[in-house]
Amino acid sequence: MNDDLKGILKKIEGNTTRTNTPTPSSFESHLKPDLAGDPNCPHCHGLGYIRMDFPPGHAEFGKVQICVCRRGEVAQHTRRRLYAISRLDELKDLTFDNFEPRGRVGLPARQADSLESAYNQARQYAMKVDDWLLLEGGYGSGKTHLAAAIANFVVGVGLPTIFITVPDLLDALRYTYSSPEESFEERFEEIRQAPLLILDDFGTQNATEWAQEKLFQILNHRYINHLPLVITTNLSLDQIEGRIRSRLSDPELVTRLRILAPDFRRPTEDSSQHELSALHLLRDKNFANFELREGEGLTKQDTTALKKAFEAARKYAEKPKGWLVFTGSHGSGKTHLAAAIANYAQDMGRIPVFVTVPDLLDHLRATFNPNSPVSYDRRFEDVRNSELLILDDLGTQSATPWAREKLYQLFTHRYNAQLPTVITTSDVFDQIDPPILSRMRDARMSANYPIGAPAYTGKKK
Repeated sequence: MNDDLKGILKKIEGNTTRTNTPTPSSFESHLKPDLAGDPNCPHCHGLGYIRMDFPPGHAEFGKVQICVCRRGEVAQHTRRRLYAISRLDELKDLTFDNFEPRGRVGLPARQADSLESAYNQARQYAMKVDDWLLLEGGYGSGKTHLAAAIANFVVGVGLPTIFITVPDLLDALRYTYSSPEESFEERFEEIRQAPLLILDDFGTQNATEWAQEKLFQILNHRYINHLPLVITTNLSLDQIEGRIRSRLSDPELVTRLRILAPDFRRPTEDSSQHELSALHLLRDKNFANFELREGEGLTKQDTTALKKAFEAARKYAEKPKGWLVFTGSHGSGKTHLAAAIANYAQDMGRIPVFVTVPDLLDHLRATFNPNSPVSYDRRFEDVRNSELLILDDLGTQSATPWAREKLYQLFTHRYNAQLPTVITTSDVFDQIDPPILSRMRDARMSANYPIGAPAYTGKKK
């Protein structure tokens, strides 16, 4: 070591205190008066901070620490700041005590069960505040109430929490660029390091590159450091940016809860799924009144095919898995079997969607009307992620580029996600796009039952 360097180090060491006594710094000179320490404190003598005794070169050299005399005050100040960022005062009335665990009276059992399960899981989470909780569901399903109830509970026991909608979070960050009182780095660090962060309405933000990058940085930091996080969203995972989706898909860190309950603000309607489902028109179609058409003079081959389709439909109704495709001419019985599956599922507490393909496309187009009570995204999401989808009369729709694109997206999603789907179509396949047809014919996913019988007349021969 040369003499000049030794001299510099000796000078630094001479100016460095060897005791836990405070020394002025540019950071300390900007301390707010109301955050000063106890003037009688033997450690900081009222400054509120102490500089620890570390030699030059140490990682903590030159840093200050909060004195014990004001740690409680700092924690309280932190809680106040985070609460102000959160705007939780607007949601202080949303608690576990005033949440209806099974929803409104008359809610179908499967929807009520999903709501009650989410309620129980949210309460358990509030007790331990560990890992991540993802609440998925449509508008008005109760997910924001549960997230706010978690926040109000943990704030009540003294844990600093940020509860904020994602658009508001991004606005809060943008505001710091023009704020003379607070820097972007300060606000950003406060959010990503919050002891508990609750992000409401994830996916409703303006998806600019800047917004996506900030959200990823926040979530990635919390993911790496295993910091508690609660997210509510009405999107499916495949609609979320890839990097964030991969972290939300980690089963070791994330508990996913899907709430099937409808919008509580619209009590006269079960859900937007029921709005588009035509099953109420076919409630009389069941397995008990399905005619196997014995005595009609069907060929042996047609009779055998009809019986096979009937048995396949009954088994599928008891345990929907994969795809079931019925082909046949008009009046052959394929729609009756498809409706019987849907009615059986509904009687068992499931939420099937039964819709003809032309009607489905009309329902999607209707959402583009400014007066539509439901958005396109929500309607399409309800269809493509429905627990049981029955598509009647595939191939009779108008084959516009838009219609073909929507059907391709729908079939591809349900194929990749292996969601139970029943399809009826005629014997003529030239109206079905090859990519969709190839999925319908994939024996690993789909069971095909052709019904060669002519139209049912009810007359015996």
